[in-house]
Amino acid sequence: MNRLTPGFSGGSPYPGPADEAQAVGESLAAIGFPRPHVLPEDARRLTELAGRMRIVFEAAQADDLDRAADEINALLVDTNARPKLDRREKGWGLHFHGPDDTLGNGWAAGCAAGLALAVGSDLAGRLGVCAAPQCDRVFVDTSKNGRRRFCSPQCQSRVKAAAHRSRQAT
Repeated sequence: MNRLTPGFSGGSPYPGPADEAQAVGESLAAIGFPRPHVLPEDARRLTELAGRMRIVFEAAQADDLDRAADEINALLVDTNARPKLDRREKGWGLHFHGPDDTLGNGWAAGCAAGLALAVGSDLAGRLGVCAAPQCDRVFVDTSKNGRRRFCSPQCQSRVKAAAHRSRQAT
């Protein structure tokens, strides 16, 4: 979501993908593993759905789980996410697929189902939006205590350094 949606990142404006070629490249980077290629229609679909998934994180951060659930339900309908067991090297894995196996819809269906599992359990509080000024990147809090506030160590350091400078100035 962070690579495909505009906003602020680490104190700087982040425009998101500027054109179709950049959207393809960012989609490839966002899915996190090498693929032979990402089709432009998959990149468009992922970019559109990333904006909608961002709504879920923002609603969860604001403790508006009704809004988050409404958006997740719409995503589940739009992607027609359904569970499927897929064979892996070491047994079976549960994945969520849509009615077609395109890259864009497959990833969107899996993400929608994952968000549904988080909001439908006690994990909704683990969906966050960075608390640093001039940053609105989203994250999933995987810390033991569930108190993460920043999208990255860089944003956390930036906030701590600013607080330190402010104390020193007084």
